[in-house]
Amino acid sequence: MRTPPPAGGPPAVQLDQVVKEFRSATGSVRAVDGIDLTIGSGEIVAFLGPNGAGKTTALDMILGLTTPTSGTISVHGQAPRRAVAAGRVSAVLQTGGLLRDLTVAETVTLIASTYAEHAGIGAVIERAGLTELAGRKVSKCSGGEQQRLRFALALLPDPDLLILDEPTAGMDVTARRDFWETMRAEAASGRTIVFATHYLEEADSFAQRIVMVAGGRIVADGATEEIRTRATGRRVSVTFAPGNRAEALSRLEALDTVHAITPDGDRVHLRALDSDAVARAVLDLGGTDLLVTSGSLDDAFTTLTQGATR
Repeated sequence: MRTPPPAGGPPAVQLDQVVKEFRSATGSVRAVDGIDLTIGSGEIVAFLGPNGAGKTTALDMILGLTTPTSGTISVHGQAPRRAVAAGRVSAVLQTGGLLRDLTVAETVTLIASTYAEHAGIGAVIERAGLTELAGRKVSKCSGGEQQRLRFALALLPDPDLLILDEPTAGMDVTARRDFWETMRAEAASGRTIVFATHYLEEADSFAQRIVMVAGGRIVADGATEEIRTRATGRRVSVTFAPGNRAEALSRLEALDTVHAITPDGDRVHLRALDSDAVARAVLDLGGTDLLVTSGSLDDAFTTLTQGATR
C-alpha cells in the first residue's frame, strides 16, 4: 500500500494568476487567461471545457511540458519539471510515447529501467488490466489498449499526482468502466487525480470536484452537485388534480423563484433557484407525487461555457 503525502503539506497543485500566450501569424493568442487554482492532496478533480477552452494547455503547464507566460505553478511545493523528475507526478496523455515494435511487457520494462525505484513491472501491468496482453506488440494493440499501456507507464514511479488527458479515448464501454474502477482504487490509496474528458458522464460519476474552463478562464469550480444546481437550478416535478391545476399554475408563475414551467400530461415540471420554497408552495396548492432533482451536468456545461470569449 502506497504512503500518501503527509497532511498539512503543500497542495498537490497551485496556480497563481497563470497566463499562457502563443504567437500566431495574426498576433498573440491567450490560451490561458489568469487562472487561479488550488487542488489539495487526495482530491479527484475533473477539468472540463469545450475544445480550445485552455484546459489542455493548463494541464501541459502543470506537467512542465510548457511554461507560463506569467504567473506561477507549483506541484507539491516544487516546480512542475522538478516534481516530474522526482516521480511526484505522472500523466496519461492521448497520443505519443510508445514504440510500436516492442511488446507491452517490453515497453513497461524499458521505461521502468529509467527509474531508480519503481512500483514493479508486473504490478503496474496487472493494475492496468494488461496481464493477458503482456506479450502483444504495441502495433497490434487497439487505441484503448494503448491508453491502458500509457496508464501502466504512468503508475511506474508511484506518483502522488496523476494527470489524465482524455484517458478513455478509444476505449469501448466495457474498457471505460473497468478503467474507472481501477481509478477508484487508485484514488482510495490517497493519490490525487486530475482528469480532462469529453465524456461528461465520467466526470459526473467519478469526480468529487469539477473545474470548468471556457475562454481561457475558470467559469465554475465546485462539487458536482453544486455546479449542477448553481448553473441550472433544481427541477421540481409535481402532479395537480384537474380541478385546481389552472389556479396552481397561475400562482406558481407569480413566484420569483420559478423561472420555467413546462406542462407534461398530468405532471408539471418547474425550474427553480429555491427548490425548497417551490416545493412548499406546490404542496400548499394541493400538488402530489412531488419530485425534486438537480439539472444535468450537460445542462450546466452548456449554460456555463456558452458565450465565453477571450
